[in-house]
This record gives sequence, C-alpha cells and structure tokens, in this order.
Amino acid sequence: MKTHTGEKPHSCSVCLRAFAYGSDLAVHKRTHTGEKPYGCPRCEKRFPRKCTLDLHMRTHTGERPYSCSVCQKPFANKCYLRIHTRTHTGERPYSCSVCERAFALKSHLFQHMKTHTGEKPYSCPVCRRAFAFSGALRRHEGTHARVKPFSCSVCGKSFTLRCALRAHARQHTGERPYSCSTCQKGFADRSGLRQHERTHTGERPHSCSVCQGAFVNGTVLRQHMRIHTGERPYSCPECQKTFARKAYLRSHMKTHTGEKPYSCSVCRRTFAYKSVLTKHEATHGDRTRRPTERLSPDHSHRTL
Repeated sequence: MKTHTGEKPHSCSVCLRAFAYGSDLAVHKRTHTGEKPYGCPRCEKRFPRKCTLDLHMRTHTGERPYSCSVCQKPFANKCYLRIHTRTHTGERPYSCSVCERAFALKSHLFQHMKTHTGEKPYSCPVCRRAFAFSGALRRHEGTHARVKPFSCSVCGKSFTLRCALRAHARQHTGERPYSCSTCQKGFADRSGLRQHERTHTGERPHSCSVCQGAFVNGTVLRQHMRIHTGERPYSCPECQKTFARKAYLRSHMKTHTGEKPYSCSVCRRTFAYKSVLTKHEATHGDRTRRPTERLSPDHSHRTL
C-alpha cells in the first residue's frame, strides 16, 4: 500500500533521505558506510547490492540483451535502455519543485536539489571538507593520496581514479558523449555539461559568504574566496613567489624558462603570452591575416 499512499516512514540518520521500506534504507546506508558485501568472482570488485553485481557480471560476459529501437545501440539492462531512449525523445520526467528545471534521471534531480538545500553529507576523513556528492568526495580524496595507479597510454599522465583517466583520455580521442539539449554543444564529461547548462539557465548555485558573489561551480567560488582570505597555495620552485591560481603560476614560470610559444605571423617575433602577441600584431595593421602560430617547445626560445 505504501506505493499508493507515498508513505516513507524509514529515514536515514545521516542525510535524512526517507524510504518506504526498511530493506531499502539498509541498502542506502551502505552509501555512507562504504559497505559492499557482494564481490565479483572474476575481478574482485565489490558492490552494495546483489542486483548491481549481476549487472556488473555482464561486463565480463559481454551480454547486452536490450537494444534501442531507434539506433540499435545495445545495453546490458532495461534501465539503461530506458534512460538512453530519452536522448531520442527529449523526455525529462523529473522536475525540480523549486526552480522547475527538468531532468532525464531521478538521480540528477536528487543531486540538483542539493544546490537549493546546501546539503553536504559527504565529508573527507583527512581534512573534514564537506561535499554534496559522493563522487566529488572520491575525487577530492585523490588529492590526499600520493599513489596514482592509473596512467594514460598516450601522454603518461597519472590519475588516482580510473574514471578520471577515462575522462582525460577523451582529450586525446576527441570523444564528447555528453551534449547540451539546448544548443547541442558536446562535452567530454557530465560535470562539464552540467556547468555549461547553467549558461542557459543563469543558475549560479555557489555563493560567497563574504560579498554574496554567485558562481556556477565550487571551483570558481574557491578561487574567488582567495581574494578575501589572501591565500596563495601555488608557489614557484625557483623564486618562491606565490599565486592564488595554478594558471598564474604556469604563466609566471615562463619568466624563468624563457619559453615564448606565440609567434607573430608577419615578422616571426615570439612572445611568452598570447595577449602580448595580440597587442604586437596590432602594430602591423591589416597584414596580420594568418592565424596566430604556436611554436613547438624546440622553437619557443627563438626570437628574430
């Protein structure tokens, strides 16, 4: 009867999420405790639910019994197929009760609601920093770990998480599987798409507690907060000068390396910064018709 009445008498003591049945609550609690009682006999990967293990086993068997009637793409389970068909139909059945924004997945709506409530139930055991999403916490925990076991086969860059390596690999392949439903712009990862969508909605869910400035994501807010705190966490190994952003440090390092990767298309003079090149090219007037050339590292020290 609870499916008809909507009654959810069982609540999580950590995040207060409510469930109709105690068994569902018991499974949910594993997202907080990290308990994964079901292990894969082939790869030793573990799961909080037996049904999730059963689905995982298809990654070993290659079984994909459900196919899309539009594009014939096969899927391992009926749920994935149902979600996929929404990319064809544009269906977004889950709507936010606060801002009426709609989502194709209930989990995306659940995540979105945290931008209104400010809820951050996941905290780092090392530095106690809190996060709204478990995935964000896992990525953050990698900043404390010294081991980076997942390496890119193309450029050798290493990562603490396999999912981070997968997202990075798309820089080499050019794959952009996540597309904006408004303008069709593609993105390599879901978080990039989420942030881009805010350029259409105008949503800026991250607010500064000092000046009330609003930002599209937590990273930009953290960078902004350094204006108030004076924090400069990035230091130059050569002269110990400190910077608020890693990009500023990278730019500063050129003063030590002498690197000048930007070349004028008219006189071949080279510059360390693109902005300086743009100002220089204005001195040539209409003659700067060819696109700006970026030199390879072997030629970036040469000027004429």
